[in-house]
Amino acid sequence: MGIVDEDIVRLRDSADIVQVITQYTQLKRVGRRFSGLCPFHGEKSPSFSVNSEEGLYYCFGCGVKGDVITFVREKEQLDFVGAVEWLANKFNIQLRYTDKDEGEDRKRKARLHGFIERAVDWYHDRLLTSPDAGAARGYLRQRGYDGDTVRTYRIGYAPEGWDHLARAMKLTDRDWIDSGLGNLNRHGGKYDFFRDRVLFPIFDAQGQAMGFGGRILPGSTDNRKYVNSADSAVYNKSRVLYGLNWAKTTIVEQDEVIVCEGYTDVIGFATAGLPRAVATCGTALTEDHVRLLSKFARRVVLAFDADAAGQNAAARFYEWERKHDLDVAVADLPDGVDPGDLARSDPARLAQAVDRAKPFLAFRVDRSLRSGDLATVEGRARTAESALAMVAEHPDPLVRDQYAMDIAGRCRIEPDLIRKQLAAGPSVSSDRAVLDLRHQSRRRTDGDTPELEALKLLICRRDEIIENLAPELFLDELCANVYHVLATTPNLHEAIELGGSELGELIQRLAVEESEADPVDVASLLWRRYLESCIDEARRRARGAVLPSDIAEISSQQSWYKQQLVDLSDTDRKAPAVAGLLAWLRQDSGEES
Repeated sequence: MGIVDEDIVRLRDSADIVQVITQYTQLKRVGRRFSGLCPFHGEKSPSFSVNSEEGLYYCFGCGVKGDVITFVREKEQLDFVGAVEWLANKFNIQLRYTDKDEGEDRKRKARLHGFIERAVDWYHDRLLTSPDAGAARGYLRQRGYDGDTVRTYRIGYAPEGWDHLARAMKLTDRDWIDSGLGNLNRHGGKYDFFRDRVLFPIFDAQGQAMGFGGRILPGSTDNRKYVNSADSAVYNKSRVLYGLNWAKTTIVEQDEVIVCEGYTDVIGFATAGLPRAVATCGTALTEDHVRLLSKFARRVVLAFDADAAGQNAAARFYEWERKHDLDVAVADLPDGVDPGDLARSDPARLAQAVDRAKPFLAFRVDRSLRSGDLATVEGRARTAESALAMVAEHPDPLVRDQYAMDIAGRCRIEPDLIRKQLAAGPSVSSDRAVLDLRHQSRRRTDGDTPELEALKLLICRRDEIIENLAPELFLDELCANVYHVLATTPNLHEAIELGGSELGELIQRLAVEESEADPVDVASLLWRRYLESCIDEARRRARGAVLPSDIAEISSQQSWYKQQLVDLSDTDRKAPAVAGLLAWLRQDSGEES
């Protein structure tokens, strides 16, 4: 099942990879390639390179690589078909599906998104223009939301009554229910899901409308402060993060995301100059949320009461840090103050809370120590015991020991006794160090060899170099295998696929590197190394030769090899020397000259 192969090939050829990538990071032309800061990890010096001619990218810092479809999949968190559809829509390319049902299912979801988008506009217009939305407009003004903010976040108002939206939308029963906009009563009549609430539209990372979060107005008799859209064919609250569509670019640039609990908190952070906040939609933070965030940033700052989640949440946070290679910290917010309120009263203090965010365990231990009684012996013992229980949850023994020493100092207890107490707790080994080593090892190698330079030319200027090369010139086994794949496969994308993980990785990297080298110069360097190996082999044979005829023949060969080296060093004779050597090698191996 999927999209017709010819359409995928056509899309790869038509989609401008530079135009797509520049939505996420700035690129600068460097020779025949483009370079910029990697949109997948934080860095200060550009290590991200793009080959626009072949539609490929590679980062020498973190090792990410791929084509335009891979890029969209990673940045927009889409499956393969979704990424192809995203690109097809952007570049106005018509797609065909190999499975009719799959194509219909995707068209169905697209229609549902369209219905919700219409509802977003209807609710938003109601807030801006309808007399019955006066109380909602007053509430938003009281919260500090001006017209620009309301329009930016497309905030709306659901009026009192049972079927205002239903009558305006005029959808079929199935479309009405599947979109999550409402349901049917026992008489078969449609009724709206939201009534008399300020609505915050929820969008996916690509900006498609998915659902709503509805907040009660002051004086409401409904005891539910927030009501969120029910899960539907296009909305799953355990996988959705409010505000990601607006914040994702800044999140990538800062390599940090702020996670809060409410829609108003997200807007508050943005108005306070911190537009990298997202919020869960009526649910606790889940691993699906974390997995999604890990694609955008490595540092996650929790802007809610992380300690309230207690021991059960701690185990999950540590596991997520290890599994998804994240750093989880907690913002230093004043007790009992919502970020949205702090954004209005003291935006500088809100920014300071994020800047001073502490690692998750440090936050919990510090809070435990500050709330304990350190004035008495018994109080210090109880406080230390409580803090150690938190430390014992961490899987890394080195981290546990460091926190244990901090507790020992602040509680004035012998370190050995604290260590002994801690030893009774759980001890689970951590492979975080392995993850760090993996990241550190992803570095660009300096000083490319003539073989690598030749392979670069074979990719970017094939016609200029191919007639100057032969398999025997590649003494490195990896480079020899890459040469074989490139020389026998005219399509670069096929070569990457045929090369497998190791060869494909090298081909991908070389495809985004620039080479201004002269093909004849590169070929001559390869020939010099080859001839020097031939001379070494001749010397070895000469040492074992006995017959004068054999010695004379070997001596003649050595002289010929040396003369070729002289010719290769001469600017005027270099090109004909390379051509002559290729003819000699083919003839010597039994091929026609």
